[in-house]
Amino acid sequence: MSTPTPTPISPRQPKDVECWGHRGASAHLPENTLASFRAAIKEGCDGIESDVHATSDGVILMFHDPTLDRTTTGKGLIKTQPWEGVIEHVRTTKEPIQPIPLFEELIALLMEPENRHVTLNIDCKMQNDPEKLFPEMARIISKYPDHSTLLSPRLILGLWHPLFIPPSMRHLPNCTRYHIGFSIPIVREYFWDHCSGFSLAFPALMNSTGQSFLRECREMGKEVTVWTVNDENEMKSAISWGVKAVLTDRVGRFVQLKQDIINNPSKLNITGLSKLTFPWSSWRYYTLAHVTIRSLTGMYLRAHGHMHITPDQLEYLDSPSSNTTTTTTTPSADDDLSSTGPEHANSNITASSTLRRMSQSIPISPEFLLNENPE
Repeated sequence: MSTPTPTPISPRQPKDVECWGHRGASAHLPENTLASFRAAIKEGCDGIESDVHATSDGVILMFHDPTLDRTTTGKGLIKTQPWEGVIEHVRTTKEPIQPIPLFEELIALLMEPENRHVTLNIDCKMQNDPEKLFPEMARIISKYPDHSTLLSPRLILGLWHPLFIPPSMRHLPNCTRYHIGFSIPIVREYFWDHCSGFSLAFPALMNSTGQSFLRECREMGKEVTVWTVNDENEMKSAISWGVKAVLTDRVGRFVQLKQDIINNPSKLNITGLSKLTFPWSSWRYYTLAHVTIRSLTGMYLRAHGHMHITPDQLEYLDSPSSNTTTTTTTPSADDDLSSTGPEHANSNITASSTLRRMSQSIPISPEFLLNENPE
């Protein structure tokens, strides 16, 4: 099967850089709630970023953490509790108090006539079983008669782990696939061929390696978005890079800043002492931080299963019309990490089954290092 010639992407002008509300307008409203999503749209976002988790009875929620504890009145893992009679009664602790929204409700919001311009970036958390998550998402999406033209093209599946690639192609072939992550080497090795875009943590693009990667993506027709950008100087930098979209909690501020830059291009410049100090103003921008986070990310991903897609899975990916069903299996918590695949024979990272159990039971991820799970 011949590989299509990539269509290069030009750097976007400030007016064309999109604003995606990170968990909605979460700077001032309870994150991942319908109130937050509606507010983000009202404030002028072009897209919404949100997360999905499935309950024990198969209901898909818009929720970030694998546990309910941090942001709601509920306790414990979502995947071990039913929606009906339990999680349906959970409410946010941040006011105005809100229920946890369903994926079905957010899709209905997107299909309201006035919202049909809004993109939805769906962060598919690794704690889910993709063979259960994606068919249920497909069922909900397919309820709309014109979903293939009016809905699916606006849906982006954000994938952290390669295991999610084959099921996403099989069950949701009309949705766009992006990799979400921290590490450019992981993008290159596992996701480059199977995703049309990459949603990267802002610090990953701050150095020369990140900028070179951004140029390569443009040349090869790959989109890039950045998260989570709340600092005004980071907003200006991201806009200057000409990325597809900037994910922010502060939707209203970003929209206003972008308009100010459109009206007066000099507003894009970082001025004063900040012009000199900004590149060194956060530990997250330093190479040592990048190396550390990259290592932890690799360990975390491997703890969830095989990183390399098998030949059978690749055969399916090369033939989208195939009806062959491939099964992906996540190793059990008792398996030793070093035995999850041949790639680990050459890995510099060794870990025991204890690490695997920790990585699957502790409700944090490498996101914690970038304050993605603020206390």
